[in-house]
Amino acid sequence: MIHSAVILLWLGLCALQDMRQRQIANSLTLGVALLALIYLLWRGTTWLGAPAGDGGWAFAVALLLTLPGYALGRFGAGDVKLLGALALASNLDALLWSLIGAAVFQGAWVLIHQRFSAHREVPSPGVSTKQPFAPFVLTGFVLYWLWIH
Repeated sequence: MIHSAVILLWLGLCALQDMRQRQIANSLTLGVALLALIYLLWRGTTWLGAPAGDGGWAFAVALLLTLPGYALGRFGAGDVKLLGALALASNLDALLWSLIGAAVFQGAWVLIHQRFSAHREVPSPGVSTKQPFAPFVLTGFVLYWLWIH
C-alpha cells in the first residue's frame, strides 16, 4: 500500500513538472528507475511486490512500445524514461493499464479541447506545443490502482 502511494506521489510530481515545463527532469525519471532497479535486484521484487522477472518484462515492453514512438517524435525522451521507471517499479499489468488509460484520457482531452476551443492561440516562439503525457499516465495508473484495490 505504501509503495503504491510512493508511485502515485512520484507520478504526480512528474505530471506537475510535465504540465509546467513540457519536460520531466532526469532526476525524477532516471533517479526513480535506478532506485527501482536497485530495489528489484536487492529484494527480488518490484515496489508493488511483483517478482523481479515481471518487472524485467514490463521494462522490455515499455521500451518496445515507446522507443518507436520516440523515433517518430510522438513520445519525448522523458516519457520513455518515465514509463521505463514505472515498469521497473511495478509490473506488466500496471504498465499496460496505465498506458491504456493514458491513451484514452489523452484522446478524450484532445477531442474535447478541439471541440470547445473557440479560437486557436498561436504559441510563442520557442514554447513547446507538445501535449504533456505524464498527467495522463498518472490518471491511467490511478484508475488501475483503484480498480485493483
